[in-house]
Amino acid sequence: MELGIGIGWRPEIADEVEALAGIDWVEAVAENLCADHLPDSLVRLRERGVRVVPHGVALGLGGADRPDPVRLASLAARAELLGTPLVTEHIAFVRAGGPLTASPRLEAGHLLPVPRTRDALDVLCENVRIAQDSLPVPLALENIAALITWPGEELTEGRFLAELVERTGVRLLIDVANLHTNHVNLGQDPAKALDELPVEAIAYVHVAGGVEKNGVWHDTHAHPVTAPVLDVLAELRSRVDPPGVLLERDDAFPPAGELAGELDAIRATLRRAAPPTRGPGAAPGAAPGAAPGVGSASASASASASASASASGEDPCRAVRGGDRPPVAPAPAGTRDRTAVAQAALLSALVAGTPAPEGFDHRRLRVQSRALAAKRADVVAKVAPELPEILGDGYRAAFLAYADGRPMSGGYRRDALDFAEHVLIAGGPADPAARRRLTYWWQDRAGARPPRRGTRLIRAARAVLVGR
Repeated sequence: MELGIGIGWRPEIADEVEALAGIDWVEAVAENLCADHLPDSLVRLRERGVRVVPHGVALGLGGADRPDPVRLASLAARAELLGTPLVTEHIAFVRAGGPLTASPRLEAGHLLPVPRTRDALDVLCENVRIAQDSLPVPLALENIAALITWPGEELTEGRFLAELVERTGVRLLIDVANLHTNHVNLGQDPAKALDELPVEAIAYVHVAGGVEKNGVWHDTHAHPVTAPVLDVLAELRSRVDPPGVLLERDDAFPPAGELAGELDAIRATLRRAAPPTRGPGAAPGAAPGAAPGVGSASASASASASASASASGEDPCRAVRGGDRPPVAPAPAGTRDRTAVAQAALLSALVAGTPAPEGFDHRRLRVQSRALAAKRADVVAKVAPELPEILGDGYRAAFLAYADGRPMSGGYRRDALDFAEHVLIAGGPADPAARRRLTYWWQDRAGARPPRRGTRLIRAARAVLVGR
């Protein structure tokens, strides 16, 4: 299945993406799409023959709980709506607590690394198979960037991914920017990871930018792609011809010309790193130095394999979808419970201020905790742009103070409501007009459901405002 060169579709750059030359496919965040209709921009792209791949961020397949059937059904519905050849998610956990630990449910609002242990692998494999059985198309999973490592890990990243593929037949979405991030932050060698993982299982590749601060690499998706990330892409291309390569950008969007320049740099890297053409045995039509799997018209090895399978009457997607995979037994007794306790302890330390679990780097945990709070502030400002408008320059400091020790209880929209309620209960904002606007904003969005705390204080504030 050839994808070619693509770019992450985001509403903020929808027009620019449509205007870019040489785009074969796009990727859209699954949770940002409605299940019953598509944005006009994606409709137009699909009419032009541009494939759209939904990229999930909320399943938490690395979590201790089995995948939520409602979330799986939602992802499946978006796959059907888009007519996509595959869906993708992450090897991560995004929430913890709940029934397995008899503790409050905690939401990270971010992708957190799973420990590379046998227990975590057993849980992940069962969760992946549940997801595969619930989706109408093949699933590919992405390696994530990390600021922290778990103590007592038993496998390298490459071996962990290799065993995951062997046991489930899942495809891989390899993010070369994340490999670089883990190199800077955790000392992990990208070349070694590429040597160990099954490159033939790669569905496509992500390329993204970031920035280094105080010796820590932050995978921001809001900065240009750097030379070291392109170097990792070249390492990968020297080993395999990836079916697709995609540029990700999630914030601080540059002009279309800069996006086009980054795509050109990706294409040039793929051309330079391609192994020399073999001559008589090369694929028909392959140009010297070309990267046939990423945008040229020539057939790659995987495309040839699919054609051969079709000619023989076999389903070319069978191997990708894992039609012949052996059954995976449920995770051994106690494995989920142990995983749940460990993940809840880590997430609680990151978002609720509880003591750090034994064996973790306390400095790195503080960096991760601050990064989670900063991301919450940024995303809440996007989903509720009225809040920074009402609070002005004081928004960010107020939100970070609110987030300190107060974990998310739901999604970001719930977080925005809880934050506004917190500000009002505390007597803010100081400006009467801003307080009036914030009160009305909260009332409009809280709906018929009463707030969980401070109802009388809010009513008292409303009475004061009305009396003015």
